[in-house]
Amino acid sequence: MTMPPSKAGTKGVPRAARERQVLEAATEEFGRRGYEATTVAAIATRVGVTKPLLHHYFGSKQDLYLACLNPVGDRLLHAVRTAMTGTAPAVQPTALRVLHALFTALDGQREAWFVLYDTTLPPDSDAARRAAYYRRAIDDLAATGTADLLRTTGSGDPLDADALTYAWRGLCTALVRWWVSHPDESPETMTQRCARLFAAGRTLLAEASE
Repeated sequence: MTMPPSKAGTKGVPRAARERQVLEAATEEFGRRGYEATTVAAIATRVGVTKPLLHHYFGSKQDLYLACLNPVGDRLLHAVRTAMTGTAPAVQPTALRVLHALFTALDGQREAWFVLYDTTLPPDSDAARRAAYYRRAIDDLAATGTADLLRTTGSGDPLDADALTYAWRGLCTALVRWWVSHPDESPETMTQRCARLFAAGRTLLAEASE
């Protein structure tokens, strides 16, 4: 009996399951290689389907990228917002809560961070605009957090806040890049490591100011 087109798959795999396989492979490829260097053919080969079938399921390469980006962007934005505005007792400093939320959201798909922060997206494309939307939303949350932190030190300089937001984004990217190359590190151990690094940083700064 022929299956309905909406449920049909390839080689006995239901379409929904095959689409999940494609999105997982494509997210990793886009994250590792960047949009420009990633090819639909390579993704199709990796999953074991034909390039025409992949286009049939997802459309163009840009459409496939967007299908990967949107759940990643939604997940990361929700993680940061929840870490900053949640009502649970603040056992950890905000920075560590946000990092733990990011590590947890990325666990199992760590390259997804670089899908969002891809520097090879075509300028003025739908892909670039959508990625910029998520980055701005996350940056806005980071700006709120950095401004609050600076106020506790007596600084109300908006350029200080802007510089710290920029530095924070770079720190998150560097930590995720290191995490990708250390697959045995869990979100919890990464958060604990960051706490130790922050403590060491505070000690160095205190010594430098003496």
